[in-house]
Amino acid sequence: MSIDLTLREAQQKVDAWIKTYGVRYFNELTNTAILMEEVGEVARIMSRTYGEQSWKESDKEHNLADEMADVLWVLLCLANQTNVDLTAAFNKNMEKKTLRDKNRHQNNSKL
Repeated sequence: MSIDLTLREAQQKVDAWIKTYGVRYFNELTNTAILMEEVGEVARIMSRTYGEQSWKESDKEHNLADEMADVLWVLLCLANQTNVDLTAAFNKNMEKKTLRDKNRHQNNSKL
């Protein structure tokens, strides 16, 4: 069963899971390092699927969606730990990008 979540609901769901099953959050520095590891796993899949890298025997088990979800999980943890409301941050970021880039890409001859 699939449930659509808002960012705020996802943050709350991660927090509830940590408090129920995870004992506590890893500290912010540890979670930042974990985030980098997870992003690296996404990069490995992308470079081998869409880039010139070839698959190694140890890379045979890969799941891009699962690795992206791992990145999101740790990002949600870090947002919770640092009191960042990702819903508000995302909306503010979209507004910034829209104001800054509303004509930029349409006028880019490279695109």
